[in-house]
Amino acid sequence: MDEITAALSISFNSTGSKLFAGYNKAIRVFDVHRPGRDFEQYSLLKGGEGPTGIISSISFSPQNGMLAVGSYSQTTAVYAEGNMEPLYVLHGQLGGVTQVLFSKDGNYLYTGGRKDPYILCWDIRNTVDIVYKLYRSCDTTNQRVQFDIEPCGKHLATGGQDGMVHIYDLQGGQWVTGFQAAADTVNGFSFHPYLPLATTSSGHRRFGMQDEFEEESSLAGDENCCSVWKFSCSQES
Repeated sequence: MDEITAALSISFNSTGSKLFAGYNKAIRVFDVHRPGRDFEQYSLLKGGEGPTGIISSISFSPQNGMLAVGSYSQTTAVYAEGNMEPLYVLHGQLGGVTQVLFSKDGNYLYTGGRKDPYILCWDIRNTVDIVYKLYRSCDTTNQRVQFDIEPCGKHLATGGQDGMVHIYDLQGGQWVTGFQAAADTVNGFSFHPYLPLATTSSGHRRFGMQDEFEEESSLAGDENCCSVWKFSCSQES
């Protein structure tokens, strides 16, 4: 009998013709025009420098035929989509990488990690140094805290364990504004693809005994919910 192995992350490629699934140190590629069990498998340890852990996140560049994969080994790797040839390996996240996301023009890559208070910005044309870091409060929670880039590609928003949503200008990484979105950890944020709307998810799994952070936290308590927010649009002359 075939051994059933669950994918740990999934993403369609830019054209929607293939589905990429992340596993432990490997990627499987399924052609959506041929449903079934057939797939191509690529080991990410080719060359000895690829991710050595679970592939937790996959993101495709909208412009240049590349994909980024994040792993729990605290590394992000960039590959050519056509043949899965390794291009770059990025180090710098303090925890296991939980999200990778390309900018709308495909020139920059944003990565976030578990228990890491900074989202890192990388210029994929020159990956020697980190371009800038964006702060968010998530250094004592095991939750994945998600971020998103708005459709115009000018701003990034992220949640945090303090219940805040922070919005940054991506041109230079400056903080623009923030607001209290929940009385609990905001673990998810997503912009609407064309309307001035966004949604947040909040909540935290709690046990009978509070930890030190919860005792010191000013958050009111459980708020397991999904909220929709409307942003005002300024008119440009």
